[in-house]
Amino acid sequence: MTDKQMIEVVVQGLTIDPNSNNPVLILKEKAGERVMPIWIGLFEANSIAMHLGEVRPPRPMTHDLLNSVVRDTGMSVKRVSVTDLKDNTFYATILLERDQTEVMIDSRPSDAVALAVRSQAPIFIDSSVFEQSAIEIASLEISGDSEKDKWTDLLDKLDPEDFSKYKM
Repeated sequence: MTDKQMIEVVVQGLTIDPNSNNPVLILKEKAGERVMPIWIGLFEANSIAMHLGEVRPPRPMTHDLLNSVVRDTGMSVKRVSVTDLKDNTFYATILLERDQTEVMIDSRPSDAVALAVRSQAPIFIDSSVFEQSAIEIASLEISGDSEKDKWTDLLDKLDPEDFSKYKM
């Protein structure tokens, strides 16, 4: 890995921000109880949701195609990382590897995560980005019968000023 401290996360789920009706990707630290929401585009959310829901379209979608290109050229996705938050925009990278040679590709976090779930690659967030944006689940009283209701309740309890500033 790099010199930066990274926190491994998993995709906890997707929900819709009740204030903006934009999709929100919820990433949860693998060894803890904090989550980090990232507002993403509808197409990327649909791509992630389809794969997580094991929906297989008759023809490859863009992220399926990218995964096939990576795999069929003898490469593998070693990891994806959310690396920075600048001017209210998240940045990410995709680390590809082939024959012990690594190539770092600049990416939007949503595209990186869509590729990670398809290639079963680990997802990391730079610790400074995570500390700026993470939410302690235990600090919020979350209610709801379903997972979706719980995440919607969590988003309702957040201060919209804190997160509406982040760009997709």
